Amino acid sequence: MSDDHTHVQEFFAVRAADWDRRFPDDGPAYAGAVADLGLREGDRVLDAGCGTGRALSPLRAAVGDSGVVVGVDLTPEMLLAAVRAGRDGDGRLLLADVAALPLRSGSLDAVFAAGLIAHLPHPAENLRELARVVRPGGSLALFHPIGRAALAARQGRQITPDDLRAEPNLRPLLAGSGWRMTSYVDEDARFLALAVREA
Repeated sequence: MSDDHTHVQEFFAVRAADWDRRFPDDGPAYAGAVADLGLREGDRVLDAGCGTGRALSPLRAAVGDSGVVVGVDLTPEMLLAAVRAGRDGDGRLLLADVAALPLRSGSLDAVFAAGLIAHLPHPAENLRELARVVRPGGSLALFHPIGRAALAARQGRQITPDDLRAEPNLRPLLAGSGWRMTSYVDEDARFLALAVREA
């Protein structure tokens, strides 16, 4: 993947309008993952790579009216789909790259990232950037609404040993990027790795 992210933008741009219709049953998995993130009333949370904003409503419900929800995505068409779905009412949407977030250091309590890690050109650096904007002790959720094996089967491929989401690969990747993994679940119904921002 090139650093200019052209491939990622092209991939998602042509799929944005149909994205929610292609995966209509993901809502409960998103809500469950947000619940596992342990947000509190008034927290400030980033949906990194928010796509069509499917996590914004459960994130808003978790942090309440006094909290802050920001959705960041690299693809304008995905953000437009989020607006068309009315999800911009649950959080502020920003066209931005997670490699260079327009957010102050330590300004957030948590990051939620659905399906993001496979699209990061420099995972260690990009996870460090997510750590930069989260306060020490804050949380990260790396999520996918289906597990690694189910996703590979859907895509007609095999899981390889170098898969970043495999626990033996992900744990040291997170540790080297300012995060400590606290939980790891990889089941057919979902993938969820939770981590805490180190001091």
